[in-house]
Amino acid sequence: MHHPFGIDFGGTGIKGAPVDLERGDFTHDRVRIDTPKPASPEAVADVFQQIVDSFPASSSPVGVTVPGIVQRGVVLSAANIDKSWMGEDADAIFTKALGREVHVVNDADAAGLAEVEYGAAKGRRGLVMVITLGTGIGSAMIFDGRLVPNSEMGHLELDGAVAETRAATSAREREGLSWEAWSERLTAYFRHLERLFTPDLFVVGGGVSKSWESFGHLIEVDTEIVPATLQNRAGIVGAALVAQRKAGTED
Repeated sequence: MHHPFGIDFGGTGIKGAPVDLERGDFTHDRVRIDTPKPASPEAVADVFQQIVDSFPASSSPVGVTVPGIVQRGVVLSAANIDKSWMGEDADAIFTKALGREVHVVNDADAAGLAEVEYGAAKGRRGLVMVITLGTGIGSAMIFDGRLVPNSEMGHLELDGAVAETRAATSAREREGLSWEAWSERLTAYFRHLERLFTPDLFVVGGGVSKSWESFGHLIEVDTEIVPATLQNRAGIVGAALVAQRKAGTED
C-alpha cells in the first residue's frame, strides 16, 4: 500500500517520512537532513528528493510544511526562510522537482490538523485553536474539522507589542522569565483570543508543551486548555494528511 509522504521544512532541519493515515503515525523512521544555506527553493527541493529517495519508490502525494503564509500553493511570507521564497508557487516547483503531486501548507496549520485528527483535539467539534509556542507563536484555527488557513495569531497586539515578542517560548528564555511570570503573559494572550473568538478548546503545542506540568495550570482562562500530544510528529503527519486530501484520494 502506498502511503502519502509528509515533509516538515524548518529553519534548521528538514524531516520526512511516509505516514499511515489510519494510525496517524510514520510507517518508517523519519529521515532528517540539515536545512541548506541558503535555503533557496532549488536547494530545498534537492534535499526533499534525498529524503523521498530514502524510502521505497512511490507515486503517492507529498505534503510539505512551510514556516510562512501559504495561499493556493504560493508562499506569501518568509520570515524564517530564504527571501527567494516570496511569491513562489511552491506546489508547482516541488511537483516538478519530485515528479509527484506536492502540496505545501503552513507549518502551524499542519500541526493543528494533526492534533484535531489524531491528537489532543480528536473528536472535538466546534472551534479548536491550536497554538504553538516556540521561536514565535504559530496558530491553527479548525472549525468542525475544517481548517481556516494562515491565521497568524502570533501577530496580534499584546500590551502594545506583537504578541509573539512577549509571550513566545523565545521571550521566556531571552528574558529569563520564571514559569509564573511567563504564564501571566500567556494568560493575557489566551484571554485576548477568548474575547475575539470564543473557542471551544485551546491546544498548546511546540517543544515547551513537554513541560506542561510546569506552566499549564498557571494559565487562567475559561476555555478548556490542554497540551498537544503528537509533539514533533505533528508537522509530518499533518502535511501528509493535507496532501492526501488535496489529491482527492482520501477514502
